[in-house]
Amino acid sequence: MTRLVVFDCDGTLVDSQAAICLSMETAFTAAGLPSPDRAAVRRIVGLSLPQALAELAPQASDEQRSHALEAYKASFRAARSEGTLEQPLYPGIEALLRRLHGTGRVLGVATGMSDRGLAACLARHGVSELFTTLQTADRHPSKPHPAMLEAALFEAGSVPGEAVMVGDTVFDMEMARVAGVRAVGVAWGYHAPGELIDAGAAGVAGSAAQLEEMIDG
Repeated sequence: MTRLVVFDCDGTLVDSQAAICLSMETAFTAAGLPSPDRAAVRRIVGLSLPQALAELAPQASDEQRSHALEAYKASFRAARSEGTLEQPLYPGIEALLRRLHGTGRVLGVATGMSDRGLAACLARHGVSELFTTLQTADRHPSKPHPAMLEAALFEAGSVPGEAVMVGDTVFDMEMARVAGVRAVGVAWGYHAPGELIDAGAAGVAGSAAQLEEMIDG
């Protein structure tokens, strides 16, 4: 039985694309930059915010990116405080998490979100207590650097062979490969199944039920 299951958040546990695209557009406008294409924004979900901004606006100045970064964070904070932030759990995910936790698995998250954003997201859905290790962009380099996954292994007292990384982007798959952890993709996120396989996924689940079967290989 797989002992440690580490999930990405955006695009894997929750559907955040509308909120991310809207906040990115707000941020670019505030920084005096043309709004990015939404398809391009979806491609960078999973990266830490500074790296995402660098990918989306390579010609922007450091000052513009800094301004955009702060505006993005402010947009998310405002939406959260106003109760308008849309981050629904994908179908079947809550039940899956509770079943895994109930069978003794150690659950974790490795995400490009901030500590504050992740904590608020998990609390809103009432699943915070299910997770033992939470790794975010506040304390680690952006994916696909393996630091988040290595920290999760350490905190869980686990080793790569006992763990699986579940994610929806090639960044998740590449991070797992570098850390020596088996990777499983999900088809409901932001990168195509074929891309996930090419990046090292052992398989790609099309539903929460299929993901549960694939977690133990």
